[in-house]
Amino acid sequence: MSDVTTAEFNEEGKYLRKVRSFVLREGRLTKGQAQALESHWPAMGLDYSPEALNLTDVFGRDADTVLEIGFGMGASLVEMSADAPELNFIGIEVHKPGVGACLADAGEAGVTNLRVYHHDAMEVLENSIADGALARVQLFFPDPWHKKRHHKRRIVQPAFAELIRRKLKIGGVFHMATDWENYSEHMLEVMNQAQGYKNLSADGTVVPRPEHRPLTKFEARGHRLGHGVWDIMFERIA
Repeated sequence: MSDVTTAEFNEEGKYLRKVRSFVLREGRLTKGQAQALESHWPAMGLDYSPEALNLTDVFGRDADTVLEIGFGMGASLVEMSADAPELNFIGIEVHKPGVGACLADAGEAGVTNLRVYHHDAMEVLENSIADGALARVQLFFPDPWHKKRHHKRRIVQPAFAELIRRKLKIGGVFHMATDWENYSEHMLEVMNQAQGYKNLSADGTVVPRPEHRPLTKFEARGHRLGHGVWDIMFERIA
């Protein structure tokens, strides 16, 4: 579980495959997180392989599959999995304590429809997920890289939008959320120019938070302080 990579982009926002240790994101595991990794990884962990997953084999059934990129500590992902037992969920996270926390919560909740990667999301998407395999891709509160000179590091770029489109089935949805209005504008700019998508917003901008995305404690606190959150949903139509 220690070999992960980090995404790198060039000036045009094109993804470059560059392998290096993700030392900064390893963090220190609590005892509970370490125990959860040991106990639940065999059942819920997915070891990276460059071959595409057979999702029917992985989950033991045929069902629509939702993939979340960067699930953090995993609380909302576990909640979504518990609330929608008819769906399969795959989470990807490079922060090892987050993976441990997610597995601990999932074990406590008794969910059986969740699998997790401790790996770079780009590499998983490129190689481990078959084209047209996903019903929904979720990207919630990615690093906003709010300084203008760092905007090229934002994950939502034209090449990324095309990669997600390929992995979604026709009718599948790419769902983004951010608490940085400038990033929401950037997301809309990229996605409105991307081929093969339709914005699900009635006015061509953002959508209300859908019921399937839980309200996080951080977000609820932000609402009380008057901070905004912007949800953006695009459907693959071609």
